[in-house]
Parts: sequence; structure tokens; C-alpha cells
Amino acid sequence: MQSQRLLIVGTGDVAWRALPWLLKRFRVFALCRNPENAIRWRQAGAIPLIADLDDPQSLKRLKGLADWVLITAPPNGSQANDPRLKRLLAQLSTARMIPCRLVYIGTTGVYGDCGGAKIDESRPRRAVNARAQRRVAAENLLRNWLCSFPLSHRTASILRAPGIYAYDRLPVSRLSAGTPAIRAEEDSFTSHIHADDLAMAACLALFRAKAGRAYHVCDNSQLKMGDWFDLVAAHFDLPKPKRITRQEAEKQLPENLYSFMRESRRLSNQRLLTELKVRLRFSSVLEGLEAIPKLKVWPG
Repeated sequence: MQSQRLLIVGTGDVAWRALPWLLKRFRVFALCRNPENAIRWRQAGAIPLIADLDDPQSLKRLKGLADWVLITAPPNGSQANDPRLKRLLAQLSTARMIPCRLVYIGTTGVYGDCGGAKIDESRPRRAVNARAQRRVAAENLLRNWLCSFPLSHRTASILRAPGIYAYDRLPVSRLSAGTPAIRAEEDSFTSHIHADDLAMAACLALFRAKAGRAYHVCDNSQLKMGDWFDLVAAHFDLPKPKRITRQEAEKQLPENLYSFMRESRRLSNQRLLTELKVRLRFSSVLEGLEAIPKLKVWPG
């Protein structure tokens, strides 16, 4: 049995994809909100812990549990800032054994709209919508937590991920419903990462990331959002979305969808490739789509 203990907080798709790699190196504990999910993780080889980030009492058993932590859980969408992460870090910090390695998966939405500029991780964060502002708050909490301890003994890093895709994480239902896209001359640049590559980046960051460092976890693609929808439509023999003006999109589309469309940025992934030394399995969305079967019955 592995002697080093790792805690996974957020038992979603990306953490699940990382689990086989982690089990070869750690004794893995997984924080699960419900018993049904716990059964699945136990069968896969992890040790599930029934707890809820919104319930401080349930988190007390995390004290001194693990020296390594992978956080994929998002903030509570109904609250300001990120009290979930604050509660978690408070519990991890009260033990005699404080985690020495922590990786947090966040979002590139922290930058807000960059007008299509190509940016690296030094770009100032100017989040506009509440969802991204909660992620900025989470990053600040994490960095403040890290500064509370000697850097020589602690490493906490942030993985900023853009649009995550996989065979069951594609805009097929949107395309089937005929939801329009913005015409090319007004469209926004968007970035992507395959869920498998994000999972591997998280694993490698545990060992290779620098203290307090942020990393863009994205592939090499440089394309606009409407072009992404066109590629998915072509792969699954679906009609390409109708193109409309940005003004029309603002009126016709739900606010949560349009909020993604009005932010345009191109991301540099040099830190990912040179510091974390991630070898992307899918270096572009074209490669990723080619590996996805053209299913007749779509999952979910």
C-alpha cells in the first residue's frame, strides 16, 4: 500500500480521470457528498470520506489526513467569494501536519474580456461576472494560505482551465437545438483542453508546479467560438449553427451562455509545456474530435 496520502476534493469527471495515475503513487482519499458516489470511488480503489464543503462540522475529519491535496470542487454558485475553500483550508491548517503540496483547478475566466489578445499568466485578473469573481476570490484565498507557511515546505499552485471537452462534454445538444453562434467578424476567441490532458496536468502539477504559480492548461488551438461549434457539427454530421450579430445574440441567448461569448482571449501554454512538462495527448481540438466516436445515441 502507498505510504503517501492524497486527498481529492471534488469527485467530478477530471478527478475521476486522474484517479488511476494517482492510485499508483498515493493512498487516495476522496471527499464525497453522497453515499452513492462513495461506492463508485471505493470500487475504483480510493477511500471515500462522506463530507460536504458547505457543512463545516463534516470537514473536521480532514485534519491531518493527507500531505497532498487536489481540489477540483467549484465555489458554491449561490454565495459570494468562496466560503467552501475558506472552510477547507481552515481545517487543513489546524492540524499538526499541514499539506505540503496542493493543486487547485480554477478557470481562465478570471481574466475577463481581453479583446482577443494573446495572454500569459501575468495578465491582470479583471473578472466581470459573479462566477469568475468567485474564482478570483478562491485564488486569493489559496495564495494567502500559502503565504502563512514557509515556502520551502509548502507548494500550492493554480491550474487555470478554459473550455473542457471530452466525448460526453461537447455542445451537441446546443447544436441539435439550433442555438445560433456569433458571426465571424464579431466572434470571440476561445481556448480548450481535453479532460484527459487536464487530469494529467493536475497530476504532474503535484510534483512539478512552483509555489504560488498559475498555469494555463490549454491546447495549442487558436480558434473562435463559432468555428469550434462548426467543427463539432461537422464531426457529428449536424447542421452548423446559424450566425447572428453580437447585438442579436445578446437579445436572443440566455445570459449565462452569452457571458461566455462576450469574453475573447487567446492563451499561452508555455508554462504548461516547459515547467510542468506536460505532453498533450490532444494538442488541438481537431485531434481531440478525431478520437471521439460518432455515436448515434448521445450519452446523457
